Amino acid sequence: MDQLAARELGRDTQLASLELAMDLNPLAGVCNNGYACVYQNCLSWSSPTTPLPSEAHPRVVFERLFGDGGTPAARRAALHRRASLLDVFVDDLARLKQRVGTPDRVRLDQYLDSARTIEREIARAEQAVADNAAPDLDRPVGVPAVFADHAKLMFDLQILAFQADITRVVTFQLTREQSNRTYPEIGVSDPHHPTSHHGNNPEKLATIAKINTFHVSLFSDFLQRMKDTPDGDGSLLDHSLYLYGSGMGNPSLHDHEDLPIVIAGGAATGLKGGRHIRSGKGTPLANLHVTLLDRVGVHLDSFKDSTGRVERLFDPVALN
Repeated sequence: MDQLAARELGRDTQLASLELAMDLNPLAGVCNNGYACVYQNCLSWSSPTTPLPSEAHPRVVFERLFGDGGTPAARRAALHRRASLLDVFVDDLARLKQRVGTPDRVRLDQYLDSARTIEREIARAEQAVADNAAPDLDRPVGVPAVFADHAKLMFDLQILAFQADITRVVTFQLTREQSNRTYPEIGVSDPHHPTSHHGNNPEKLATIAKINTFHVSLFSDFLQRMKDTPDGDGSLLDHSLYLYGSGMGNPSLHDHEDLPIVIAGGAATGLKGGRHIRSGKGTPLANLHVTLLDRVGVHLDSFKDSTGRVERLFDPVALN
């Protein structure tokens, strides 16, 4: 399952996208149907020939958001010199608090508390790996051992990025199609990809449904946190559009029709939720992409193989 999010962009916004993933990214060789692995692991491209690789390590994402970076050795040395990356900004934050009113000081403190909590969770995960250096094949070294903990960190980093307006576009690959990850936390010991080739076996169908339900529950928890985070005259969720879905309809057949797609958030853009919309057979997914781009301020006549727009998705008078 993959996820794409966009905040309200505006005409002059520069699109600095944040690419995230949960698994390692082997970008060499052939992965499926003769295509290079780059198509399986990269959801965003800066040009038709330039992929934007995703980052799976929460520490690297955190330091990209807050401006540290450098080599792994430089980051480790910097961590030994200070307790938190945010310590670098102590004086700046003190001056800022003197210039803003009480409500903004409260919001700033809440944001910094969230950032420090995430930083502590990252440090705890790294220490756990140092104590038990035997990660599974999919999980990068230094991330939480439990899938849900890793996912929550990656979701929380998206909230921080949106709150600070560091980016307004996020792609997040929750799992790769050929992942052999198991999910002992929900009682699934069979690897994901072989299980997805269920052949209509009732036991495998029940197992893959259990995995999908687990993934969606993580996304649901994240949406609730977005809803609980104030933003302007509403919440972060009100002012963001999230597309969550898969490139497979029936994975057992590698079927790319009848794709399961969820659109969430977007109340400020006129999204009418609480509905199940079925499109006609053969409707390009790009129709949905063009429709969503329109609502976040990127106006295109067409995108890839699009043939129109999903007119029923939004209130036609919203944003007018």
